[in-house]
Amino acid sequence: MLCKTPQKGFFRFLSRIAQLVVVAAILGSCASSKPAAGELEALSSKFGVSLTKRDNIKLYREAAGWLGVRYRLGGTSKQGVDCSGFTGAVYRSVYGTKLHRTVEDIYSKDCQRIRQGKLKEGDLVFFHTDKKGRKKKPNHVGIYLKNGRFVHASSSKGVEVNTLSNPYYRKAFVKGGRVSK
Repeated sequence: MLCKTPQKGFFRFLSRIAQLVVVAAILGSCASSKPAAGELEALSSKFGVSLTKRDNIKLYREAAGWLGVRYRLGGTSKQGVDCSGFTGAVYRSVYGTKLHRTVEDIYSKDCQRIRQGKLKEGDLVFFHTDKKGRKKKPNHVGIYLKNGRFVHASSSKGVEVNTLSNPYYRKAFVKGGRVSK
């Protein structure tokens, strides 16, 4: 009988510790999603948009970590990345969603198509940039931010921010896509 009492107490103690760890993890994740002092201004400056606490700060933080990463066809890491590799990596990190690997598959299998006027933060933007191809199949993808701005892996400049009103992207725009997150 004496042996059972200390075991019950020990298991109660472990149970209490586990509860505290869970609470600490929840509180820690909530605190990290709030922008630090000056962070909104810094991110706003990097992306050329005015951010508020209502915006998806996790999306902007993640994308900021990729800005300037060089383009590499087939790349999926910060050593070099292509447009679908970048989009997939950001979506995995921010939304916990795995996208298909190619632009065409993301467009046809992962998204509900939407018009440009209906784009929301985190939606995908698709472009047809091949001057030789006659079909308007998308071959480039980026992530819509807000106010007509999007982030993508450009083959000439790496991961950067552009606007949908840029003549090149305005002409190449195919459709927006909303992923079920």
